[in-house]
Amino acid sequence: MTPCYEGVASLPGRPAFACSSPQKLLATINYPGTGDGPIIFANGANHYRLLGLEITRMANDGMPVVTLISGNGATSQIVLDRLYIHGTPTDETRRGVDLTGGTSMAVQDSYISELHCKVGGTCVDSQAVSGGAGSLPMGPYKIDDNFLEAAGENIIFGGGAATQTPADIEIRFNHLFKPMFWLQGQPGFTAPAFIVKNHFEVKNAQRVLFDSNVLEDSWGGFSQDGFSILLTPKNQDNGGANVCPICQVTDITIRYATISHVGGGFQIGDGQSDAGGLALAGERYSIHDVIVDDINRQEYLGFGTFALVGTVPEPLLQQVEINHVTAFPQYTMFDIGAPDTVQIPGFIFSNSIVTAGQGPITSTGMDGSSDCAHYDVPVKTIELCFSNYTFSPNAILASPMPASSWPSGNFFYSTASIGFVNYNNGSSGDYHLLSSSPAIGAASDGTNLGANVDAVLSAINGIQ
Repeated sequence: MTPCYEGVASLPGRPAFACSSPQKLLATINYPGTGDGPIIFANGANHYRLLGLEITRMANDGMPVVTLISGNGATSQIVLDRLYIHGTPTDETRRGVDLTGGTSMAVQDSYISELHCKVGGTCVDSQAVSGGAGSLPMGPYKIDDNFLEAAGENIIFGGGAATQTPADIEIRFNHLFKPMFWLQGQPGFTAPAFIVKNHFEVKNAQRVLFDSNVLEDSWGGFSQDGFSILLTPKNQDNGGANVCPICQVTDITIRYATISHVGGGFQIGDGQSDAGGLALAGERYSIHDVIVDDINRQEYLGFGTFALVGTVPEPLLQQVEINHVTAFPQYTMFDIGAPDTVQIPGFIFSNSIVTAGQGPITSTGMDGSSDCAHYDVPVKTIELCFSNYTFSPNAILASPMPASSWPSGNFFYSTASIGFVNYNNGSSGDYHLLSSSPAIGAASDGTNLGANVDAVLSAINGIQ
């Protein structure tokens, strides 16, 4: 479903959608009120499919809408299919779809847009699709083949009080997008600014497959730093009370995706709530065959890093594998944050092609001189911050430090000598490798270093 079926040929600042003959063909539900609405599934609702509808709200500044489609208790067997769900260009609409309390639910083949909260407005966080709070069983969920636009998080699980963890979540073939004219200083920007956070945030979920997705445009300047993907179990603080000690982020697979025009790639860590409460676990992450380009510190008000990896002693982040990625951070390859009293076990970074940036592996500064990474020397940081780790073989491009400053087994090239078809300064390039590239066949599994570009492009074909 696209806005074409509502008679809209194009939307400013969004990707074009095929629309040779725009016509209004959808029945429309236009919500005039405030709070949740217009669609609320009552406790016990089951076996509903909503198909071929426009679901929106009336324009009325000062009348915020919390969620356009939500549940009010336990629901099951709900399918949202080929819907055009949207807010208005300037009003506050916090959520498109809230899956909380639902089991066996799907959001598919739909177009969700104009979800945002204003700086200084009545809400502070907005999502196209959300879930992961409450005390009812949640999952499995299918979120497939959608255009998802929101200023806060395009998709989030967790972030509130919970005694249950959603499980078995499939997120595939989606375009997660924020229009650049929401960024102050960009052409078309008009005040007030919207509060921007991440594309995909997980604070409470287990067994998640995030596969074959396109993620574009994320910047900082608010409470976040422009990271595209955030994986961090969080025991939320509510008035000084810790309301999610069972929150966990476990068994997450992220693969065959592209991430572009962001302040940072991944933020991965375990931490405490503002009230000092601990979550349950953050572990077993597999990230492979991902291309991350145009990671820019100044342009997108972020860290300019490929990945921030951090932990507290409990729960201890562990078993993070990053394999076969191609990424071009402008400032740092990794920002590491961990007390020097602990080590993150089972960290793997292998078979990848990544630019080193100005300060390749730096400390987040979370514990000052007690941070395991405060030396800012890659080999020392890796040895002090990780145990049972693998940090090779990788092609590290344009390193400002000699090979002796790095763990052994890695390769060092310029951005020219690695042999991309078109590097294009690490933004919207063609990252296939020339037959003469030294990265051909250099991976530990006998394949090429970096993401499998053909497999990634095939996986996302037709999404944009």
